[in-house]
Amino acid sequence: REIALLFHRILSCFVLVTPLLALPALGQEPPPRDEVQQQQQSQDGIFGLLPADSVTEHVLQTGEGELAYTATAGTLSLYGQDGKENAKIFYTAYQAKDRAPDRPVTFAFNGGPGAASAYLHLGLVGPKILPFQGENSDGTRPELKDNPESWLAFTDLILIDPIGTGWSRAANDDAAGRYYNVRQDAESIAKAIALYVQNNDVLAAPKYLLGESYGGFRAAKVAVAMKNSQNMIPAGIIMVSPLIEGRFLFGLDQDPLASALQFPALAAAEMERRGSFEREALREAERFAMNEYLTTLAGPAPTGPEAEAFYSRVAGLTGLPMAVVERTRGFVSDVYAKEAGGTGRIVSPYDAGLSLPDAYPESGIGRNDDPILDGYTRAYGSVFADYARDTLGFDTPMTYTLLNEDVNRRWEWNGGRGGDSRATAGVSTDIRDLLSVIPSFKLMVVHGYSDILTPYGMSRYVIDHLPPELARDRVSLKVYRGGHMFYTRDEDRRAMFEDARAFYSDD
Repeated sequence: REIALLFHRILSCFVLVTPLLALPALGQEPPPRDEVQQQQQSQDGIFGLLPADSVTEHVLQTGEGELAYTATAGTLSLYGQDGKENAKIFYTAYQAKDRAPDRPVTFAFNGGPGAASAYLHLGLVGPKILPFQGENSDGTRPELKDNPESWLAFTDLILIDPIGTGWSRAANDDAAGRYYNVRQDAESIAKAIALYVQNNDVLAAPKYLLGESYGGFRAAKVAVAMKNSQNMIPAGIIMVSPLIEGRFLFGLDQDPLASALQFPALAAAEMERRGSFEREALREAERFAMNEYLTTLAGPAPTGPEAEAFYSRVAGLTGLPMAVVERTRGFVSDVYAKEAGGTGRIVSPYDAGLSLPDAYPESGIGRNDDPILDGYTRAYGSVFADYARDTLGFDTPMTYTLLNEDVNRRWEWNGGRGGDSRATAGVSTDIRDLLSVIPSFKLMVVHGYSDILTPYGMSRYVIDHLPPELARDRVSLKVYRGGHMFYTRDEDRRAMFEDARAFYSDD
């Protein structure tokens, strides 16, 4: 699901403005409601397809009893320097009834860039969850269930769709393009957070950010923008399967260190495919990765018995044919998805512990749609649209855009799109600065063992290299069975629920 790409223009202050409705002239009958809606849509363009905010009341059954809450599905307007509305951000908010003033508030978003928040919303934190098991294991028979492990147990939730995703839209294509970059994206979400806080009287509440994949990268940038542009201090961040440093993710087959940091995830995935996952064996693979594997990749190509022993061990730990390992000199990232699952099989970078039949077995390179991103998880989009209409009362004919490939393709990173600009993008310095200037700031990073897209070893490296005075008792790494979206496994979603509850209860 995820990851693609300068800085155009800095969004200065946006102002929240309530538009005035035109009144009919005296002595005239008001036009029919449908005609008013058509006129409004004609005047407002794409914004005319978005209804007014909808507020509904609900009760969630949890393991600790009933939890009454208010749900709001609506939009926040952003305005440019010319005073004209140029974007609307769609959000869904869940607020516990009779909340205490110091109850935490969490703002959540996904990544991509180009992914809507339905993944975290219906997969992990919201009051409803979409299980992928039994008859719906492939997403063909989706049915929402109550989520007894909703994070509403310990925090209010505001799920935000960045512009170009979900039902968040810019006024036109030119306006949209100005948001498709690291800086403007972070500024727009920080402004949306500030508007929500002001409108809902939660300034005194601790404010947390939750982001998945590129959303983890985004969370660090939004936290800095909240502090610097909106004068609002974030309390902490939870990063789910995050991109933290682009230098580790892009160009893996040229970088011994990046390859070594990915290697344990490759080994974990092979254990999952064999049905022999064992944490002690994985720790041995971690030791091998940061010692013999790293130094061998960094040095001259091995020869003779030394080469045979090295390539044989890499093949055994990853499930790759030894001839493939030898051909690539041990840099196996690019060949893994096509070769590790066995003849005629393909594995997903999102969870390499799973393999499916290869749609193009005659091809020497991977051409398959991703079994997870382009497979069952697509059901999140249609299910959320149905839920928003029937349960939350937000009814719009606009398509809910779960994944916007155009956003991903047009994304501007560090001065450009793709290539070197992605490889130089990172948030380690942002994390250090936040930990330094906000003494109570906390960070929790979580991963799935068999996620080879954003491997847990890369986040561990970043955390291990933080100054101890900053990280001690404030930064943690949790790793679960499964892949990038490990929360689709019930036991791992429940495990993260308990870890998140402990993270918040430390306040």
